[in-house]
Amino acid sequence: MQRALTVTAACLALIVIVAGAYVRLSDAGLGCPDWPGCYGKATPSHALESIERAVEMQGGEHGAVSFAKAWKEMGHRYLAGLLGLLVAAIAALSWSPGSGAKAGRGLSVALLAVLAFQAALGMWTVTLLLKPAIVTAHLIGGLTTLALLIWLALSRWQFVRAQEGRSARVAAVIGLAAVAIQILLGGWVSANYAALACTDYPLCQGQVMPRMDFADAFHVIRNLGKTAAGDLLSFEALTAIHWMHRTFALIATAVLAWVVWRAMAIQALRGIAVWVGILLVIQISLGIWNVLGGLPLSVAVAHNLGATLLLSALVVLNFFAFHGLAPQRERASPALNSQPSRSQP
Repeated sequence: MQRALTVTAACLALIVIVAGAYVRLSDAGLGCPDWPGCYGKATPSHALESIERAVEMQGGEHGAVSFAKAWKEMGHRYLAGLLGLLVAAIAALSWSPGSGAKAGRGLSVALLAVLAFQAALGMWTVTLLLKPAIVTAHLIGGLTTLALLIWLALSRWQFVRAQEGRSARVAAVIGLAAVAIQILLGGWVSANYAALACTDYPLCQGQVMPRMDFADAFHVIRNLGKTAAGDLLSFEALTAIHWMHRTFALIATAVLAWVVWRAMAIQALRGIAVWVGILLVIQISLGIWNVLGGLPLSVAVAHNLGATLLLSALVVLNFFAFHGLAPQRERASPALNSQPSRSQP
């Protein structure tokens, strides 16, 4: 029961993250300007009158508010609410008498805490009018929730021992850190709508180093599209945000290439390493396509999905490397100890 709930919650967390990216990229983040309801109602259909007045005031459905955008926003909230219920159920079962899941109790409590803070970030995202720092933090919270659920789900299964996998622990951690930083930079690009500041590749505005304003670009406490002083954010600042994400992508690619090479040398981790390599190539391709194609919505959402899957694969790699296990059940290769062992989170 707990195993099935945890796997289901991890899959739902992935859907919630991608749905959130779709809401943001389709400019529907303020489709319902209050929280948790929509104009104080449970659904956009119940708030139709209020939505129509808002659409009239903004001069048409091409602004931040429309009936379709309201449903996108609320659909994401419904999915997030369902995820919260699943996590609460997982925690309750972990702490119930005779559950036999004592090892997962700490993770279940951490999940509840992260999800509670994530709900607050979701509220502030709307009520503080999409402040870049809050939007980016909301993305980080979603990814942290997914990572914890993956780790908890894996800890519910039995795998064979593969102590040689522990030699890849340092590489696995560095790879995960590199991808986390790159996603953080990507979230900052998206939160500031800087994805089209450079529309050519591999150069940016025809230059290796275009004019950039790093001070305003990475000032965290400010409103969307504004500097800390309240002036309009310059194009040079948007360029700096985009350029940093693109430049660190080269570093992250080099790091992950090394991680894949390191993990491929270990039989127990070879399959995961292949997946990391495949996802890396796909992710790079989607990033270039976003730039050269003018940020098509489907490709931009796929780029967010690719980043989430790449992070997930690295969480899995870290799990097996740190526990000295192989992703095999009920069967061991000659190079591995054949005795199964339950992993501990």
